Amino acid sequence: MAIPVFDDVVAAAERIAPYAVRTPLVESPALGERTGARVFLKLETLQRTGSFKFRGATNRIAMIPQAARAGGVVAFSSGNHAQGVAAAAALFDMPALIVMPADAPAVKIANTKALGAEVVLYDRQKDDREAIAAAIRAERGATLVKPFDDAGVMAGQGTIGLEIAEDARRFGITPDLVLAPCSGGGLVTGTALALKGAGVGAAVHSVEPENFAGMKLSLAAGARTVAAGGALSIADALMSPFPGVIVFETAKSLLAPGLTVSDADMLDAVGFAARTLKLVVEPGGAAGIAALLAGRIAAEGKTVVVVVSGGNADFALVAEAVARASVI
Repeated sequence: MAIPVFDDVVAAAERIAPYAVRTPLVESPALGERTGARVFLKLETLQRTGSFKFRGATNRIAMIPQAARAGGVVAFSSGNHAQGVAAAAALFDMPALIVMPADAPAVKIANTKALGAEVVLYDRQKDDREAIAAAIRAERGATLVKPFDDAGVMAGQGTIGLEIAEDARRFGITPDLVLAPCSGGGLVTGTALALKGAGVGAAVHSVEPENFAGMKLSLAAGARTVAAGGALSIADALMSPFPGVIVFETAKSLLAPGLTVSDADMLDAVGFAARTLKLVVEPGGAAGIAALLAGRIAAEGKTVVVVVSGGNADFALVAEAVARASVI
């Protein structure tokens, strides 16, 4: 089991530099006024494919030996990892096949196909996506690019932390808190790894949907713990019931206690982002904003960095959130 270290993140930054966008860290006076904190947003909505997932996918695919590239790559994802893998594979002239849930947002399925990947749909409630991907991998001799439980993927996501550390120095700020959405945990853990290695001592908190808080439960128990699950969350990208094996081995010594938000919290955050911040953010990508707005953490008087992880939102849902924001 390969556990990523800080040097892996530094190497990933060099590896993906020709391809990935160095997304901005911007201060949000509006969130500052609402929370009494100084709030900065790391806008991964501006990343290629509209989410942070492009970083990890590009780093992992770039690491595949030339001799193994003919078989292409296979991945499973509800959408953001799918698009990241599809785009990265195209950059390296490799075929990509993505196993996606049939109930994934239509925009994510369409975008994945538009990026050149083949898509195989499955029933999220009945089918085993990992088994489907494993069978395709064996048949084609492809390389599996996991969504989070992979050292190369985690190191790629960790480049966000490197950029936060560099920009914090440029702004002359010392972050007290960093909030990042969490599903399997590759983003928040990779970010924490990079921040610690770069000398930033902020408390890094995962933010998850209430019924899918596997990381929060695992951190509290000191061992990987399965969340209750049940009804699907509005945040389709944040529904892993537990953190990855490699992820948790790394996370348990790096992360502060996990936070949770409700679907209503995330819908409010999507509406606030659109109406007030002028940002299109998907529910999962807005989880950190939701945690601040809902008061899930004491932020007053502190400097807070929020990773806004993705903007691949269903526009009908954004319209619903904006309408809701106009009356609450």
